[in-house]
Amino acid sequence: MKVRIQGPNYVPGSKNDLAVKSIQRTVLMMGRNVEAIEDCPAGNIIGLVGVDQFLVKSGTITTSEVAHNMKVMKFSVSPVVQVAVEVKNANDLPKLVEGLKRLAKSDPCVLTYTSDSGEHIVAGAGELHLEICLKDLEEDHAQVPLKTGDPVVQYRETVTAESSIDCLSKSPNKHNRIYMRACPLNEELADEIEAGTISAKDDFKTRARVLADKYEWDVTEARKIWCFGPDGTGPNVMVDITKQVQYLGEIKDSCVAAFQWATKEGPVAEENLRGCRFNILDVTLHADAIHRGGGQIIPTCRRVVYASVLTATPGIQEPVYLVEIQCPDSAIGGIYSCLNKRRGQVFSEEQKPGTPMMTVKAYLPVNESFGFNADLRSSTSGLRHHPYCS
Repeated sequence: MKVRIQGPNYVPGSKNDLAVKSIQRTVLMMGRNVEAIEDCPAGNIIGLVGVDQFLVKSGTITTSEVAHNMKVMKFSVSPVVQVAVEVKNANDLPKLVEGLKRLAKSDPCVLTYTSDSGEHIVAGAGELHLEICLKDLEEDHAQVPLKTGDPVVQYRETVTAESSIDCLSKSPNKHNRIYMRACPLNEELADEIEAGTISAKDDFKTRARVLADKYEWDVTEARKIWCFGPDGTGPNVMVDITKQVQYLGEIKDSCVAAFQWATKEGPVAEENLRGCRFNILDVTLHADAIHRGGGQIIPTCRRVVYASVLTATPGIQEPVYLVEIQCPDSAIGGIYSCLNKRRGQVFSEEQKPGTPMMTVKAYLPVNESFGFNADLRSSTSGLRHHPYCS
């Protein structure tokens, strides 16, 4: 039976991100085993064999030619802890690459990529999640012995004030100039961009109206957002607030490429930027197109983005867990001392009515969370507790 496999970027009526393929067989998942079945009534969960190579993480499989995609799942956690993996035997490298692809498909919360240095990186939501993923990778997906590095936490760079001066960058041939300023983006707006509520795909007039009504942007400026970054979806924006600049449209693609590059690797720690707005104030361009090509504009725009960040009181944001611990009231002292040692901040402490159990809620930096469970157990002398991080 032939089905339509619609990827997450499929638009009804188009042929982009669409494949039409046959399902080889239908199976029922029985733990680690699968049982072949002829048919299945609605409401059950089944496996379809023969379509996995056309899906990356999620998609919609249908027989209807007018079907719209199911909404892509959004997760409350993001992959903030990463670890480098490599094979013990160099001959097993193709198996590792294939295993990483399978791991990325099997767990929508996992991110796998190859770093600039050539290392294979696996990113997960936390220490335990990463441990389980690496075990699955070694035993099921790649089935080769692996070496893993120490877990590393991903940080974000940001700005905490507006640029103190207008930043200027000249192109290598000295014929083109770009002026720019950076300022912080509203935290709620950054969250909405990350959640996909506001994105580059929205109609620019509708998006401008939302930004004007909800976040008090100037409507004219809101209509002239050039792009979001990094990767075209990140919580940083570049806005064109220039007036009557000649040839500006011709360098837009080069500026966008430079912006994506700069927001992917910030000037302070080479981490992604977050919550920054960059205003292009003015641009001076050479009249001859040959002197304002990508080779001149991209490095110029990247440098002026970096200068704007460095003059706008740059800062570093770290990921923080919301920790919920249930424990008897006799263990409260040990829990507080354990959290204080790890820069934790308790903000709520409640007793369950009719029981001696307490619920403690705290913020715990992800970088300090490694080995937290074992430390908590020793601090409370092994008393019963149930930590939960999100």
